[in-house]
Amino acid sequence: MNRIVGSHDLLLVTLDTLRYDVARELAAEGSIPHLARHLPDGRWEERHSPASFTYAAHQAFFAGFLPTPVAPGRHPRLFAARFEGSETTAEGTWVFDAPDLVTGLARAGYHTVCIGGVGFFAKRGALGSVLPGLFAESHWEPEFGVASPTSFEAQVARAEEVVAALPAERRLFLFVNVSALHQPNWFHLPGATAEAGDSRATHAAALRYVDRHIGRLFAAARSRRPCFAVVCSDHGTAYGEGGHIGHRIGHEVVWTVPYAHFLLDPCEGP
Repeated sequence: MNRIVGSHDLLLVTLDTLRYDVARELAAEGSIPHLARHLPDGRWEERHSPASFTYAAHQAFFAGFLPTPVAPGRHPRLFAARFEGSETTAEGTWVFDAPDLVTGLARAGYHTVCIGGVGFFAKRGALGSVLPGLFAESHWEPEFGVASPTSFEAQVARAEEVVAALPAERRLFLFVNVSALHQPNWFHLPGATAEAGDSRATHAAALRYVDRHIGRLFAAARSRRPCFAVVCSDHGTAYGEGGHIGHRIGHEVVWTVPYAHFLLDPCEGP
């Protein structure tokens, strides 16, 4: 990352609540082509989230602890705060002298922008202001939130505006928390009803909806210079497994998440 930070724009997309098994299946069957074309060998990497719900997971992400590969071992991190005794800060790790990655990148000359989705980014009340408050610029509107059937389209449109307004010479760290996968998501599946509620099938439909629009986000992110992108989930969610509904629990479907990082070349198509 030491050859990336300072020369590339950076994009972090959290597909909030996305389950690994659903993401893997849709990639394998060719249902998410715009995402899959950027995944190594067309497949998501299976990782473990550092937390089981949005607030805790993002606090860890912004401290440099992205989801960890599931195989045993000391896995070097992309980013890490300078921390004596760290066993996962390797030669290629970008080390920052700040309490969080966002502040570290700002001190390195990046303009930091948050486009929020779920309630922890809604800036409604003190708790919902903590995470967006890390950024120089933050955006949230009701149409970005979990109850909007067009949330991701609205978030992408705002991202396009932000990128277009930024001076070309200014490096950008753009963070987008995608709310479409989070409950409620039943409205993404044709024929589903509010009375029937959310299901694994509606969750999958929400991911297909995100895939239809994410090419625009990638195009904006790489429009000024090469961009290094991380796309992952913060946690999964249960739809009845073991009697559980939802997350903030210690269950395999919650702690196992999809992950990928890749370069977006300015010369590529969407």
